Amino acid sequence: MEKETNWSQSVAGVIIRDGKVLLARHTYGSGNGKLIIPGGYVGVGETPEDALKREFMEETGVEVEPLEIIGIRFNMHDWYVVFLGKWVCGEARSDGDENSEVVWMDIDEALSRDDVPQLTKEMLESAAARGGMTKRPYEGKASTAPHSLWRV
Repeated sequence: MEKETNWSQSVAGVIIRDGKVLLARHTYGSGNGKLIIPGGYVGVGETPEDALKREFMEETGVEVEPLEIIGIRFNMHDWYVVFLGKWVCGEARSDGDENSEVVWMDIDEALSRDDVPQLTKEMLESAAARGGMTKRPYEGKASTAPHSLWRV
């Protein structure tokens, strides 16, 4: 059974391996035809970390592990969290639906291309700066729902 989607919460990830970043060419919406960092919406009852892992596996065939939060965008309607993550295993491939290709690209090349949107470029620069928040142990007492604490 498919998870119910929380349309106000989304995640994305910058995965760098051997000096190259994993990008996917989007096939719909404002990102149509653009090479972007993979990600998507968080399911109801799903943690952002688990959503990132699921989205990468679904869209790219790559297993990832979130390491740090390197960017957060808020507005009056939703939030978007970007993780720096590490490649765990898997061969990058397109899902044939939400993206038409998935590529490992040299970071400097990605930063110079017109088909890489500004937000993706900013997250690549943030990843290169390395100084994000990391996951810390935390046992909350107020709720039994999954939770995590990310801090500097």
